[in-house]
Amino acid sequence: MAKKHFNEPLMKFLALLPFYFFSSLLAHEGHSHHPTSDEMKQAASLFLASLDDAQKQSAQIKFSDDERENWHFFPMERGGIRLGALKPHQQQLAYGLLATGLTQKGFMTATQIMALEQILRERGGDPDHRDPQKYYLAIFGHPKKGLPWGWRFEGHHLSLNFTLPKNLVGGTPMFFGASPAEIKDGSMKGIRPLGEIEDLARAFAQKLHREKLSPVFSEKPPKEILTGQDQTARLQPTQGITSDQMKGGQIIQLLGIIDSVAGLQRKEIANDSLRKIHTIQRKKLHFAWGGSLERGQPHYFRIQGTDFLIEYANTQQGGNHAHLVWRDLKNDFGRDFLKEHLEKDH
Repeated sequence: MAKKHFNEPLMKFLALLPFYFFSSLLAHEGHSHHPTSDEMKQAASLFLASLDDAQKQSAQIKFSDDERENWHFFPMERGGIRLGALKPHQQQLAYGLLATGLTQKGFMTATQIMALEQILRERGGDPDHRDPQKYYLAIFGHPKKGLPWGWRFEGHHLSLNFTLPKNLVGGTPMFFGASPAEIKDGSMKGIRPLGEIEDLARAFAQKLHREKLSPVFSEKPPKEILTGQDQTARLQPTQGITSDQMKGGQIIQLLGIIDSVAGLQRKEIANDSLRKIHTIQRKKLHFAWGGSLERGQPHYFRIQGTDFLIEYANTQQGGNHAHLVWRDLKNDFGRDFLKEHLEKDH
């Protein structure tokens, strides 16, 4: 039987991804000393300047608009401008802005997830919904120094939200999903966009289980991440085990999973949260696992501290459809930053 190859549009899309990321690096060349907020401001301003009036009307939304917190990870129409409505040079600038919020690992994870839409289309998915060009970029407010603004890159299985009051950058909610979670045939066989994070968590859960400190709270996993697409996330029940039950090496391994998730974003964005997690919250972490500990079987895990929550659910399609979310219980959509900004300036 002849080896199946994916169609030309997908291969063209994949071939351009390194170029998009390289273009974004060139856009910031010579400005490595600038804080992330300055790079985002520059990239967003260049993107907006490339748009005509009609495009700008779609792309730019008032910062106070409710749409800013109207986040989703389903395939649907969204606020902002669709990638497919942009010219090639405008798409490059859109990807340049995306790269200001993500590490190289995060950028490649995001673009692999987008490429999976073509695979879903080829497997019979609705072409109006399954489209690697059906991702939307929205700029909230004006990237102008002194005024709070933000931006969102969102589509099926991606929701990346950034809020910038002055020189601060908030980067949650952060959502990555993958369907399939692992490509099992064809020219992209073996690709697992979220595989590294899943493997780290499973290895940790298996180790704890062997050491008679099992984090498994249920043999049947939840059907989905428990916080769903809630605009305000809340702490979940304490299940599994807590870090005050763990030895030093076990805590380090748990922190490694958290670091891997945070490592999808630029270091400067996650630094503040990670500092608190590694110090103040180190003995106040919870790790819970639901479902099978075997790879390829439906499962779920959760890590939470005083003010953050990570959820991962790979439960659909027999354990081959994954959702990952990072929520900041105080600062989603920059709420804490904005409160501080208002208190200082008013």
